[in-house]
Amino acid sequence: DPSAENRAALREFLKLESVKWQYTEGVPNQSVIAPETYTLDAALMARPGNADIQLDLFLDYASNVKRYPEFQAYFRKWHPPLLAVWGKNDPFFLPPGAEAFKRDIPDAEIHFYDTGHFALESNGAEIGAQIHAFLDRTIGK
Repeated sequence: DPSAENRAALREFLKLESVKWQYTEGVPNQSVIAPETYTLDAALMARPGNADIQLDLFLDYASNVKRYPEFQAYFRKWHPPLLAVWGKNDPFFLPPGAEAFKRDIPDAEIHFYDTGHFALESNGAEIGAQIHAFLDRTIGK
């Protein structure tokens, strides 16, 4: 609902404390999250006009969900190699979302890490190694 009330409520989500929460929520050792990550994101979101762009993106998310059947049909038809690396504590994209890929691509590789939404910030080395191994197995060197 793009009402003024909802936009005002979502606007709070763009402030530094909320952006920091997005980076740190679900991360067992929050000290591994570099403060410049969320500080820079919050500063960039605070640029003139950017808040409205971000709010438009939030409110447009439903159009993505409406297209899920198209994505799923593509997956069922073509069975592309798929690697999903996921923060098991992500407050936005829950583990069942990753597990759902296996319904359409039974060979999909799903890996959960004990972290939150921005998994690369806390588990970059492990995830990078996982990506390299996946690419070596699926497309070769």
